[in-house]
Formats: sequence, C-alpha cells, structure tokens
Amino acid sequence: MVNNRKLRRNIAKKTTNPRMKKILISQSNYIPWKGYFEMISKVDEFIIYDDVQYTKNDWRNRNKIKTPNGVNWITIPVRHRLSQNIKDIKISDPKWNLKHWKSLQTNYSKAKHFNELKSIFEPLYFLRNESFLSEINYAFIKAINAYLGIRTTITRSSDYELKGDRSERLLYLCKQAKASTYLTGPSASNYLDETLFQQEQINIEWMNYTNYIEYPQLFPPFDHGVTILDLIFNTGMDSIKYFIQTTSS
Repeated sequence: MVNNRKLRRNIAKKTTNPRMKKILISQSNYIPWKGYFEMISKVDEFIIYDDVQYTKNDWRNRNKIKTPNGVNWITIPVRHRLSQNIKDIKISDPKWNLKHWKSLQTNYSKAKHFNELKSIFEPLYFLRNESFLSEINYAFIKAINAYLGIRTTITRSSDYELKGDRSERLLYLCKQAKASTYLTGPSASNYLDETLFQQEQINIEWMNYTNYIEYPQLFPPFDHGVTILDLIFNTGMDSIKYFIQTTSS
C-alpha cells in the first residue's frame, strides 16, 4: 500500500544543499496531464517557458477530457499572429470559461470527488478575468500544485535573460537559475545538445512516463493522456499515488 502522507512529504521536500539544484523548463500548458505535474514535483524550480513562439493546435491552449463518446478536446480560443510568443497570446472569447466548466460538470459530475472539489475549481473558471493565455495557465498550474502539495518554486523565462539558439537558451536559463541538474522530457532528445550542458557541468535527467498505473476512470477504455483534472476528480487526494512513480510500499 502506498503511503499518501509520505508521498506528499516527499514531493514537498526541496534540495537543502545550495550547490545542488534541479530545475525544469517547460512551455505554458492548459490544465496539463499528470506527467507535467510529476516533473514539477521532482524539481526545486519550474521555469515556465513563455518567451518562445506559440504553436497552434498544441497543448498551450487545450487539453483532453473523458466523455461518454470518447476523448474530447476543450480549447481556449485565442488570437495569434505568426511568430508571436506564448506570453503575448490573448483570449478571443471571454465566455470560454463558462463553456469549459459546463463541459467538465457534464462529463465529471459522477466522478467520485467532483462535488467536493467544485469549491476549488469552479471559482478558477468563474472568477477568471485574465486576458492572456499564459496567465490563465499559470493560475491553474498554481492551484493544482497547491491541492497536490507540490511546493516547487515557479518562475517564468521572462524573469531571466534569454540568448542563443534553442539549446543555448535552455543552458543559459539553467546557468542563471544556478542549476546543477536539468530535468527534461523525452521529446527533447530530438534537439537538445547535451555536450553544451556537459561542458558547464550541468547534469541532464530524462523523464520516463512508462510506469504509470491505471486509476478508476469514467468511460472506458482507460486513457493516461488526459488532463490531470480527470485524475483529481476521480481519485481526490489519492491522486498522488497515481502520478508520482514510486517503488515505496
């Protein structure tokens, strides 16, 4: 049996040695999946990478939910221009929040923990007045972290100086943040220049998403790749044992 209290202590624990600091740099996403939050829980600082070009039909402004008719997307409508950075993307429909909450309520009202969690997530939708996508994403990420007991420091790439190409920018962020280790996802292997990090004695750790276990989920078949709200609505405080990969017993 996994001890949830022990897991919450572990994900809240931060590096005490000032020479050892692990960071994550990842783009701003809307209500991301559980793997995103596991990565956040494993580092001392999470830098939201919003000074990069917005990508259409990506995770920046949308995510997947379970429905009786299969997996569906819920999308925040935005206005964007070519080469516009994520931090500058504005919302195009001020009523997006009402539509999204209605979709969540329709599809998750029978989830075991939906009613008890309405007091946390309903205000996040109904009290939103931000004009910028990245601000909305930040608000949800921060609230979900708080619920899960993740105390990782969150900053933004706009808080730092950026220079160089793709790998050099990431390396320069790591150096400014005084990182000893950079945690990244497996897709970064397609572009990341590991030699640059080795030269600066910054270790690279690669996230592995292959060991997740299934949880009680509505509307079979099971799907790991949906928003973490699916996990939270279905399992409540037990969410931690399903998104933190552990060998603890």
